[in-house]
Amino acid sequence: MKLVVVSAGLSVPSSTRLLGDRLAAATVRRAGADADVEVDVEVVELRDLAVEIAHNFTNGFPGRELAAAIDAVTSADGLIVVTPVFSASYSGLFKSFFDVMSGGDKDVLAGKPVLIAATGGSGRHSLVLEHALRPLFAYLRAVVVPTGVYAASEDWGAEGLAERVERAAGELAGLMVGLATGPRGSGAGAGAVTGAGGRFEVIPFAQQLAALRP
Repeated sequence: MKLVVVSAGLSVPSSTRLLGDRLAAATVRRAGADADVEVDVEVVELRDLAVEIAHNFTNGFPGRELAAAIDAVTSADGLIVVTPVFSASYSGLFKSFFDVMSGGDKDVLAGKPVLIAATGGSGRHSLVLEHALRPLFAYLRAVVVPTGVYAASEDWGAEGLAERVERAAGELAGLMVGLATGPRGSGAGAGAVTGAGGRFEVIPFAQQLAALRP
């Protein structure tokens, strides 16, 4: 399976990229431990695509690296998207990338599992996940996991952040595995197991998530 991390961090090193890497590592670990599934990770650094994103707005055509990034995101089995907080919302670079990728097609991420995350200097901006990021990906018809992860400067090294990372990663891994073994995979359907007589028994999604939590 393929997991793509989209990071809108601007600095090097970047706390935004660091959070994306932690979430990816936890998702890979949970998918392997809970479902024995191997996950490959690819990272898309938006700062490296800033010029091509700007050119796409003016000429309507993606450059080679931007086109490769868009293909990686649209073909992924799951996404982790991480942005720094600018003016109490996602960064302009972050929004511009998804505007270019969708190109007016709001179904471009339809049904794709997405974990939303953000970094900021203060915990006061943690609601950016709910008032900005979640509505954006709901509009693109993605399946956003229940737990978003926000990391303020004081959160690094704190137990609370580690717990949120693990919980969100478990939810994303569960969705990725469930969809991969569903109609697009083996045909069993997400959240279904084979019961007596070859019939399928539907397991409620809340029960599946509860089983993934540490």
